[in-house]
Amino acid sequence: MARRDVTDNIGSLADWDRPLLLIGCGNMAGSILARWLDSGLSPERVQVVDPAQPALVPGIDVRTALPERIAPGTIVLVGIKPQQFDGISGPLNALLDGGAVVLSIMAGLPVGLLRKALPRAVGIVRLMPNLPVRTGEGVVLTFSEGAENAQVGQLLAPLGLVEALASEDDFDLGTALSGCGPAYVYRVIDALAAAASRLGLGEAQAARLALQTVAGAASAASRSDSAPAAMADAVASPGGMTRLGLDVLDADERLVELLTDTLRAARDRGAELAAASLNA
Repeated sequence: MARRDVTDNIGSLADWDRPLLLIGCGNMAGSILARWLDSGLSPERVQVVDPAQPALVPGIDVRTALPERIAPGTIVLVGIKPQQFDGISGPLNALLDGGAVVLSIMAGLPVGLLRKALPRAVGIVRLMPNLPVRTGEGVVLTFSEGAENAQVGQLLAPLGLVEALASEDDFDLGTALSGCGPAYVYRVIDALAAAASRLGLGEAQAARLALQTVAGAASAASRSDSAPAAMADAVASPGGMTRLGLDVLDADERLVELLTDTLRAARDRGAELAAASLNA
């Protein structure tokens, strides 16, 4: 199966001509905005509503409350905490007009609830990005109530791999994999370094080697037409060092079982948090 480097999807936003309104500009929304600006988006196209962000890039209109009007054709990215949505949904809906599309990165709020709260939006897309979107190497899970919007696709492309989900029910598991996944990879890097240190390498040297080994392997995998399992077998000579190490990881599917338990725990917690948000 052919694989794809996420950077293949990166495009320029230098010619982007639609207004953008960000409601909330915390870690995730701020990372998305920073990547868009790095990709050529003009700050003059952007308006931000966030009392905690008194100043951003020069040229961006930063406000502490919703504007008096939203320009026709605006794409609105809602990045506030889910429990804050009820407080702004009514005033926001009253301002939506002229082809406004709403993108939501609020965890746990399904498209149906968003549509009920924002009936004036011409389109609603639920997103789940991860933090590597800041460098264009992220994953953005999407679920739309209708057909994919080409301009939304252009806007998301610079962030990395954009993956549409066939069912909104897959959001918790997809989030466990791609949203929580970077933390698990960081833990694997740390574990490789700790193991090497226990066996005799200095801590600092083991940390450097583990980090670059994972970075190089991930980069090679993203650019290869081979599946990762085949790549592992390709470097594992029968009876050699790599093969003996793989035998330990593969015994009784211990690595797969561990990661299955890890993703299950994260997925189930996501479902619990979503239920709590809906019942709040």
